[in-house]
Amino acid sequence: MKANKMKEMTSQELSEKMNELKNELFNLRFQLATGQLDNPMKIKAIKKDIARVNTVLRQKEIQA
Repeated sequence: MKANKMKEMTSQELSEKMNELKNELFNLRFQLATGQLDNPMKIKAIKKDIARVNTVLRQKEIQA
């Protein structure tokens, strides 16, 4: 997800998105440990999305 789309979201929606991404990261790590993960680059992409959400949340916090 692009940062531009995240900036349009409310803080509540961003928090929900953060929870979804963390759950997905947990599941991907579990699949990696059991050898079922097809594309390990998904983990890197999810981590970047989490960082983007954190950045946008922090920007909104500073503006408020």
